[in-house]
Amino acid sequence: MIKNKHPKGLIPLFFTEMWERFGYYLMLGIFTLYMIAPESDKFAGLGMTNMEAADIYGTYLALVYLTPFFGGLLADRYLGYRLSIYIGGALMAAGYIGLAIPGGGIFFYMSLLLIIIGNGMFKPNISVLLGRLYEKPEYEHLKDSGYNIFYMGINIGAFVCNFVAAWLRLTYGWGWAFVAAGIGMFTGLVFFAIGNWRVPEIREADKISPPTKNDVSLLKIMNILFFPAFAMAAAGWLIPGDIFGSDSNDAFLFFCLPVLYFFFNTWRKASAEEKEPIAALLSIFAAVIIFWAVFHQNGSALTYWARNNTDRELSPAMEKVISNIAGIEEVSTINRETQLTGLHGEDRGTTSSPSYYFDNYNKEFPKGNIAGKPADLNDAEWDAVKDGDLSGYGKLYLWPTELQASINPFFVVILTPLVVACFSLLRRRGKEPATPGKIALGMLVSVLSWLVMVAAAIFCDNGSEKASVGWLFGVYGVLTVGELCLSPMGLSLVSKLAPKRIAALMMGGWFLSTSIGNKLSGVLSGMWDMFENKSNFFLTNAVLTAGAFLIIALILPWLKDVYNRYVNAGIKKE
Repeated sequence: MIKNKHPKGLIPLFFTEMWERFGYYLMLGIFTLYMIAPESDKFAGLGMTNMEAADIYGTYLALVYLTPFFGGLLADRYLGYRLSIYIGGALMAAGYIGLAIPGGGIFFYMSLLLIIIGNGMFKPNISVLLGRLYEKPEYEHLKDSGYNIFYMGINIGAFVCNFVAAWLRLTYGWGWAFVAAGIGMFTGLVFFAIGNWRVPEIREADKISPPTKNDVSLLKIMNILFFPAFAMAAAGWLIPGDIFGSDSNDAFLFFCLPVLYFFFNTWRKASAEEKEPIAALLSIFAAVIIFWAVFHQNGSALTYWARNNTDRELSPAMEKVISNIAGIEEVSTINRETQLTGLHGEDRGTTSSPSYYFDNYNKEFPKGNIAGKPADLNDAEWDAVKDGDLSGYGKLYLWPTELQASINPFFVVILTPLVVACFSLLRRRGKEPATPGKIALGMLVSVLSWLVMVAAAIFCDNGSEKASVGWLFGVYGVLTVGELCLSPMGLSLVSKLAPKRIAALMMGGWFLSTSIGNKLSGVLSGMWDMFENKSNFFLTNAVLTAGAFLIIALILPWLKDVYNRYVNAGIKKE
């Protein structure tokens, strides 16, 4: 008789991932803000431009999701999943705490490297370990909902962390916020250790599959993959000029070429039984690259929108509420009767106006990222900014920018039970979409989310008016529905279709697609200042996502056929 109870191991893995993501998203929520914050602030940032910060942000996210490929290989062949999780968690915690060292420089980049390597060891292996808990017949039918519940744990941590980050960085500085991320990661490891001790099925699920004649030794992998990949990365960095916009873009994309060839060879040399499921997974990986390229602009382009284009002014009643929870930002404001002049010298009247450097000045003085006096500040205002003497101007109290990063996880926590219940109802009626169908649905909904931001840019006259925060809730609300149909379903699909002997490797392939998409998100976000009309920027995202949806829609019949034959028919994956 089929039970409707999830395996006991779900609970400790849920809390482990929740605390790990608390640290990860706390760091990510303030990462861009820290890089673009002026070095002259009370709590000094790194003083980078938007484009420089977007490049580092995209490269960091790309590498964070590239290393799971290598972490999956090591876990599959040598370390096992549990030891890999312990090693990865410890490295990530050390990296977060390292970011607390002020001034940037070598410590900044070394700390990022620790986080990148640690995430590679942690992320794919906890996902594979969860999938193995659901391989018993009484749990198999609950795997999709199990990943949805697991995904909700991720987002509980992601929701809470931004309030902690805002309060700590506004009260004590950036360093204490980064330390809190490290403490969160250590807390996750404690939950994982307790789960290992109290739940035997977690230990039982951590079994390395015996090698087969098709497997390649780690030494050979180093020779045919790692060394060529790093050599290609060096070539991409050293090539004169920038083929893809920057040296980091060139190096990363060149690095990926041997990795992509490795996956192609994995498919080519697979047994006849394994070829189709591997091909189906690689097809999904290719299509979702675009989804991640636009989705992960929440930490860059949407952060810029929240910081510069969104009305973050607090009413007197809300000042106390927000201050008690997360602190408030106090900024100086330009006299609204000041005559402003646009970039090309035309009279813009007494209202706010868009600018190449900043979106508008109707509420805030510019801070940082300034190469010379912006054209829409007069000499007196510019002197006040340079001298730091803003006593003649007013003050505003704003909710901290990083709180916008909690909107998405808030919706995930709220909507996950509804999405799970909806699919459960469809399953009881025999109408539940197969996992590939859910992924296609998620991509379609994501297209609609970016149309929300197109409307936002149009309604606020491209930044001439501060946009309501309701637009951020709108885009994240719609995008979250798409995310819930795609991201956890992708993890579930990999655990179902991947041959057991390379389960973590194929999970690493899922994260590789995320990695490439994340790097492209940095490339796209780096173009933010180039789009004077922000509606065109968001429309570009919508068109790209629509193209990815069409690709999945075209191959969906074949994906369903492979899924039904390989998963529903119960073909062995040993």
